[in-house]
Amino acid sequence: MNFRCPAVDLELKTERLALKSPFRISGYTFTDAEVLAVTVRAAGAIGRGEANGVYYLGDDLARMTEQVEAARGAVEAGLSREELREFLPAGGARNALDAALWELEARLTGRSIAEIAGLGALRPLRTTFTIGAEAPAEMARIAQDYRQAKAVKLKLTGEVDLDIERVRAVRAARPDVWIGVDGNQGFEAGDLGRLLPVLLEARVGLLEQPLARGREADLDGVPRPLPFAADESVQDFGDIAGLVGRFDVVNIKLDKCGGLTEGLLMAAAAKRLGLTPMVGCMTGSSLAMAPAFVLGQLCDLVDLDGPIFLARDRAPGATYENGEIWCGDAVWGGHAAMAE
Repeated sequence: MNFRCPAVDLELKTERLALKSPFRISGYTFTDAEVLAVTVRAAGAIGRGEANGVYYLGDDLARMTEQVEAARGAVEAGLSREELREFLPAGGARNALDAALWELEARLTGRSIAEIAGLGALRPLRTTFTIGAEAPAEMARIAQDYRQAKAVKLKLTGEVDLDIERVRAVRAARPDVWIGVDGNQGFEAGDLGRLLPVLLEARVGLLEQPLARGREADLDGVPRPLPFAADESVQDFGDIAGLVGRFDVVNIKLDKCGGLTEGLLMAAAAKRLGLTPMVGCMTGSSLAMAPAFVLGQLCDLVDLDGPIFLARDRAPGATYENGEIWCGDAVWGGHAAMAE
């Protein structure tokens, strides 16, 4: 039975989350994260959500705030999560509201998020620990500092010779871990002939978003001796079918697709099409990771390390131990019907 949301009070708050240090990817350097935090209240219970938006689509704090305010009347009148999917486009605003409505439903019904989502008991998930694009020796040092990591993801920039050095340096420093690499749209199709043999030699298990969004057809006929993952090339449910034959893995991020409600549908669709679902994240606190952690229960690959880059996370926060992430009910989704 679909939950019918009661009338709610909606509160927005904007926050700037400082990073411990600048984080570099292809074409962009992050120094902080501006996030939108949403709270909905009804019958003494609250629901919360957080979104960072999608920087390369202009989905920033101003746009997210404008979209939530445009939806305020409908949300406060009792908009369901399913109706929200039709009311707002995919993106950070819908993600923040969707998360808040999930938690409110859990607290008003006394059911867990996992139960509402049709999942069994939640389990800790192995997550990648991401290394920003730096000099090869510095990336090797960071890889060694991630002592607990069982999987790491390297940010590459499309500078093929330098990227090859980066991959080799990290593999030499950490012969024990699973490695994935993320091009963040930085390569051309012609670069892959040089890059792929090195990735295979270094036992790299994933190449994420090598080419620019909109250039997916350039991958037609390109050999995929290791799995290719779509990130920027897949935003929401409507993009999944077009990935078949060009990608093997679908990186679902809740800020891109507009929330856990859509993300669950995407994971199921990916599996039906023979694609591997992956869950990733934008920069954000544990409040943003927790709904993605629920989605991660259905994913073969998990990249939910956003809070480790923050100067200060929310409390209580996600736990990172033995290379795994755990988000308990205290972080988000606790189904006790209580106020703040």
